[in-house]
Amino acid sequence: MPDSTALPFDAVLFDCDGVLVDSEAITNAVLRTMLHELGWPISEEDCFRLFVGRALRDEAPVIEAHTGFPVTDEWLGEFRKRRNEALALDLLPIPGAVAAAREIDRLYAGRLACASGADRHKVELQLTKVGLDTVFADRIFSGMETPRSKPAPDVYLAAATALGVDPTRTAVIEDTPTGVRAGVAAGATVFGYCPPNSPSHNTPRTLLAAGATHIFTDMSELSALVGSPPPAGVPS
Repeated sequence: MPDSTALPFDAVLFDCDGVLVDSEAITNAVLRTMLHELGWPISEEDCFRLFVGRALRDEAPVIEAHTGFPVTDEWLGEFRKRRNEALALDLLPIPGAVAAAREIDRLYAGRLACASGADRHKVELQLTKVGLDTVFADRIFSGMETPRSKPAPDVYLAAATALGVDPTRTAVIEDTPTGVRAGVAAGATVFGYCPPNSPSHNTPRTLLAAGATHIFTDMSELSALVGSPPPAGVPS
């Protein structure tokens, strides 16, 4: 078993969309189509900017302001149905994410979790699709099941509590400013994943401004980052 005393953190908490699975372009294409159907000719860039990393229900006032359409449970249900069908068909893992998660699972002896702002069905569907369901198993947490969604820290606090660790001794892996702020609010050290030409249009600057401590661009870097002494400036 790995020597946990040599590790810089007590657990590693992963976001899902854009970190483990390459889902954001698929989900936003479905959302954009449905917003067009409501009469809002939103661009791909604006759709990413306004909605990526956020719970769609929380953004209902934005949709209503642009369309005059009150977002209903029925409309949200139709969105989830169409989104899930597209994900089941086209979803792929983030390059290198499966290997990174499996290596970190080995290093941390199972002290890792997936803490997503999305609904549980979506998270479980995606992890199963890319073969990570057995890695995270019963350590999957949905922001839809906590009092507040990201950027509130609730889902990360729930994951840390379930693992029996101090949230300030965790590493959080995120790819959006909203998610980074959630990790920071939980007291975690946040690693911002920002590959070149990120489809969510984030930049290292936006993630650092949100509070990320370290930016990395390739998932092959991650196990070394969380399995080695902390980067400069990160308290041990």
